[in-house]
Amino acid sequence: MARPSSASSSPVVPKLKEYIFTDKLGSGTYATVYKAYKKTGKRDVVAIKCVLKTSLNKPATENLLTEIELLKKLKHDNIVELKDFLWDEKYIYLIMEYCSGGDLSHFIRSRRTLPERIVKRFLQQIAQAMMYLWSFKVAHMDLKPQNILLTSSTNPTIKIADFGFAKHLFEGDDLHIMRGSPLYMAPEIICQTAYDARVDLWSIGVILYECLFGKAPFASESFKELSVKLRDSRPVQLPYGVEISDEARDLILRLLKRNPDERISFDEFFLHPFVDLDHVPSKDSLPKAIKIVTEAVEKDEKGDFKKAVKLYCSALEYFMSAIQYETNPRKKDALRRKVQEYMDRAEFLRTQMKPCKPSDSVSRSLSMNSYEELVDLCQDRDELLAALKLIKAAEIEAEKEEYSQALKHYELALGVFIKTLPEEPKGRRKDLLNMEVTKWMAKAENIKSYLSVRVINTEDTSQSVDDGENLGSCSIQ
Repeated sequence: MARPSSASSSPVVPKLKEYIFTDKLGSGTYATVYKAYKKTGKRDVVAIKCVLKTSLNKPATENLLTEIELLKKLKHDNIVELKDFLWDEKYIYLIMEYCSGGDLSHFIRSRRTLPERIVKRFLQQIAQAMMYLWSFKVAHMDLKPQNILLTSSTNPTIKIADFGFAKHLFEGDDLHIMRGSPLYMAPEIICQTAYDARVDLWSIGVILYECLFGKAPFASESFKELSVKLRDSRPVQLPYGVEISDEARDLILRLLKRNPDERISFDEFFLHPFVDLDHVPSKDSLPKAIKIVTEAVEKDEKGDFKKAVKLYCSALEYFMSAIQYETNPRKKDALRRKVQEYMDRAEFLRTQMKPCKPSDSVSRSLSMNSYEELVDLCQDRDELLAALKLIKAAEIEAEKEEYSQALKHYELALGVFIKTLPEEPKGRRKDLLNMEVTKWMAKAENIKSYLSVRVINTEDTSQSVDDGENLGSCSIQ
């Protein structure tokens, strides 16, 4: 029986005189990764990637040299750090930063799906790493959950690893060698002869889909089956029964465009509202929050409550980021208490802005009489009758405080009236429509103003990811 050439077949644990090897973390075709720590000094825990020299063919050697070259210069909070590299007669050793939380693939499998708020946090960190790589004109070319490591199992930080397939990009650079893992490969790698850095955006889309829905969008039993799915011209369908935000849905569908020319660009990706890099936790989060909330308090004191609530909401988003960034438990608690005070004030002001309901039966009967007269006057115009039915629905929904749906129906109906009124002949119908449309527009604007400062209560941000951390936010819709 032929002996496999992979590093994982070797029963002998590699040795480095400065390190003590402990657990085996994983293995592949060319390398085995061990947990280790230094024998002297601070005894920092590291991960050592041990590459068996005899297993390396020419492409594998090139990949390893690429990885070493890139990791030597790439220093970012969301990229695994190469601390050192050594070699002896048998092995090449890459001394890497140790990530105790395992990889994203295991993290997803252990939970089946991830809450959108956690996915968004992970995506922000991936995006920050990609922006950093993009500044160096580097494409990763093998983004997948197995190559995304977590610093811990609770409140983890994302670290992108394994740059063996990474590529320095130059103007007009088209790649021809198949790179990456098939399930996360962009269609142009498999179906075309050339591709570029946009393949990383596709891979991010697949990862995002898998995090939210528990499986990759083109999960297949064979490469042939995968190839057929990737060549299919039909748009990617998102699973039914899983509620995600419109922003998350939009980003997934724009990332998973089979034609790279239709795919979201890197610049658009970094600016996308679901990625929301502006609110990534950082040292700048708290100063930004303080600046905005100071203005909110000033508006509040001057009686400009609508502006004050919007500013409170904007500040609270930065406060949430500041709480996540803060590592001191005492300061975290103080921030949470202050944030709750601002949120309570914003919620109180919002309730004062709630659209008023009809206060007496006289106003209701007058409105009803006008509505019934309009119905009689519009019997010869089906589109006007349909719009009046929408107005009626909006009135009922507003009574029930179903404001979002009411606003939708008001806007649909008003769109019809505004379009037809200029061509409406003079007469009672036009006069009555002009009068009522003005009232309906005021009601719609009142509801829109109220919804624009809707406050969503936050919950305690101290819970870990394992406990189902709920990072609430104050959103302006």
